[in-house]
Amino acid sequence: MKHIVLFSGGKDSTCMLLMMLENNMHIDDIVFCDTGHEFPEVYRHIKDVQADIGRKITVLKSEKGWQYWFTKHVKTKGKRKGQKGYGWPDWQCRWCVRVLKHEPLTRYIRNLSPAPYTYYAITYDERHRSHNNTYPGLPAFPLIDWKITQNQALRYCYEQGFDWNGLYRLFTRTSCFYCPMKRNSELETLYYFFPHLWRKMKKMDKLSWRPFKNPRSLAEIENRIRSS
Repeated sequence: MKHIVLFSGGKDSTCMLLMMLENNMHIDDIVFCDTGHEFPEVYRHIKDVQADIGRKITVLKSEKGWQYWFTKHVKTKGKRKGQKGYGWPDWQCRWCVRVLKHEPLTRYIRNLSPAPYTYYAITYDERHRSHNNTYPGLPAFPLIDWKITQNQALRYCYEQGFDWNGLYRLFTRTSCFYCPMKRNSELETLYYFFPHLWRKMKKMDKLSWRPFKNPRSLAEIENRIRSS
């Protein structure tokens, strides 16, 4: 039976991975589901972690990629049946998580027999999330067992020499840079500190039928930030 660590490149999964290695826990594979739109600092961090631990991290991707789902996929049911592209995700349709993370991971896990132990980086202060029964494999939650909180996880990573080039001093989470579910304050931070990523979002916005942060468009959000 294999032991698979789910690694997002964020503070919690980094803390979990390093602590598991520190405790000589058995690990057969370390898996990262790549959306293609993570912060550049996250991609650099993943390379740094690989170099530090001396192990390869397996990268999983959607076969068709983000651009296909965003602009080309033809819906087969629902209000927009027959039309192309999901457009920007929102709270009711977080297609990005499903097709770019959950589905590639589920396919990977289902190809392993017997079902592997899968290690998820859910912290003690978010332990209610572990009650979700949709986790593939035989899920385990070491950070909950060790009562490690989010703040403790970040502090541990800093102590091990990982700081994401200051990314966690600007954001509480290192989700995809384009995520419409970001708080207004985080979008303002993105606009001022990562103008190159904001420009990418504006190009992407032209291809979406759905407003960026429904009902507000990205242009409206930018105007609000500039006038504040």
